[in-house]
Amino acid sequence: MMCRTRRWGKKSLFYKIAALLILLLCLPRFSLANKNTVSDPAEESDQRINEFSLAGYGERGKKTWEISGKSADIFKDVVKLKQIVGNLYDEKENIKLTADKGDFNKENGMVHLEQNVIITTSAGARLTTDSLHWDRKNQLVSTEDKVNIQREDMCLVAQGASGRPDLNEVVLEKDVQVNIAGQEKDSGGSTETQEITITCDGPLQIDYQKNVATFNNNVKVDRQGMQIASDIMEVYFITSAGGKEQPPQIQDTSMPLGGKIDKIVARGNVKITRGENVSYSEEATYSAWDKKIILSGRPKLVIYSKEEVGSGAQ
Repeated sequence: MMCRTRRWGKKSLFYKIAALLILLLCLPRFSLANKNTVSDPAEESDQRINEFSLAGYGERGKKTWEISGKSADIFKDVVKLKQIVGNLYDEKENIKLTADKGDFNKENGMVHLEQNVIITTSAGARLTTDSLHWDRKNQLVSTEDKVNIQREDMCLVAQGASGRPDLNEVVLEKDVQVNIAGQEKDSGGSTETQEITITCDGPLQIDYQKNVATFNNNVKVDRQGMQIASDIMEVYFITSAGGKEQPPQIQDTSMPLGGKIDKIVARGNVKITRGENVSYSEEATYSAWDKKIILSGRPKLVIYSKEEVGSGAQ
């Protein structure tokens, strides 16, 4: 009996040691998986650089862009950035981009910015949004988030946008609203401040090089005393920065885009409301030369009168 008991005891001890070894082997695997799940990515980066600076150069060694910031965590394929300041040096104007954080893709050179993203240009334009993709090679920026653009006396708000970093060519994707602060002289010679609001389902295409803005789908213009609705509206204008000379009549800052307006063309299901009078047409053109509206394409005018109509019989 004594021999059998000892044999069983050794066997039991063997199983306990084996179980302990298996547990010890499993513990590191569990610990590593847990670490990968909750650890800070910055701790696993190949290298961290404080007060970093990245730059690109073009022909003859001329600096074309640079990115600087508080810190950069370098990984295999991407560099994670914090407190970013980016500058683009163009022949005509300089562009500045800032954001709280972002990623720089080392393979394709794409930059993704997040949180408090701001673009400012030397021409005075300013864009703000929550996130932004910056394609340096093609000089394009884009976002699916809500954007706000300020330029001179014009404020644009929309959901999603894409265009050039200098904001001279921009497409606002949908739910577009444009507010313009303007001034107009009344018949007495005094100056009156008016605000014009233009909305459309989108997109809105703005090309400051060609001096035209095109509003698409369910376009509505609300100005004191007048409303215009159409499917498409093209606003031709000249910016305050210059352009071809026009007669004094064209400098009507009360009209959309707040600059020197050449003409406005509304197309498709045009409806113009002035007080209780309504006109309909397929197309309407406003000319800043003589401040007249020409209706074309089956125009129809509906005039409301308060005068009573009698039979005339006594």
